[in-house]
Amino acid sequence: MDLLIILIWSVITLAFNLNPALSDSSVRALLGIPLVLFIPGYILIAAVFPRMDNLGGIERIVLSFGLSIAVSSLLGLLLNFTFGIRLFQLLLTLSLYIAALIVITAYRRERLPEEDRFYIPLHKIYEIISDEFSPSKSITSRILTVMLILSIAFSAGAIYFAITTTEIGEKFTEFYILGPEGEAANYTANLKYNSPATVLVGVANREYASVNYTVQVALGRELLTEKRLRLGNNETWEENITFMPNKKGTNLKLEFWLFKEDNLTAPYRELHLWVNT
Repeated sequence: MDLLIILIWSVITLAFNLNPALSDSSVRALLGIPLVLFIPGYILIAAVFPRMDNLGGIERIVLSFGLSIAVSSLLGLLLNFTFGIRLFQLLLTLSLYIAALIVITAYRRERLPEEDRFYIPLHKIYEIISDEFSPSKSITSRILTVMLILSIAFSAGAIYFAITTTEIGEKFTEFYILGPEGEAANYTANLKYNSPATVLVGVANREYASVNYTVQVALGRELLTEKRLRLGNNETWEENITFMPNKKGTNLKLEFWLFKEDNLTAPYRELHLWVNT
């Protein structure tokens, strides 16, 4: 039953995070928190300790939280050095990890006698909770149990608040030009007069709102071409802009101007290259 619940939870979480119609719902955060902070560690513990008597219930819960943080961090680190950390890649990696361990856990449990397999006694949860607070338990044990429950609840609430509350930081727009290799180096300095030339230009919106941009290219302060685009928050645009040099000379200033919205009087960002034609 626990493996089935985890599988269904993971599928629903994927649906809420990848479907644009559902991604803005607060349910998305409620589903995502356990997927990152509890399920990875729980399924790992279940695979390593498939027997009922391997670990107690409290130990499994505590280890599940601790290992989930470690596993999620490790998977994020691996993604950072391979495909990059994006929502889709992170969710897909976590889902594949969980699915693989579900199969391993089911296989290991199947090899054990039925009475030795770990399972969650849903019908006995009330009895287990009552037993933790029964008079037979020492005062110290009951206090520790209450502190554990409160700390887990507080941590979950703090994480939910941090995820669902958007923190507005510095607002700015990245504006850059790249060389032929897609790096900020080895720019083409020699252009041909009246022959098409291209430069890779990039704009990244960090304004916490959708913005209309205008990119203009000028040679010797004379406009050659322009490109209009609209970007949502955290969206990035990169494209080769083609223009025709209309002047001859050496050390000419090839300028790139970025304007926001309809304000075309003064560039919001400026870049330039020195070129020969």
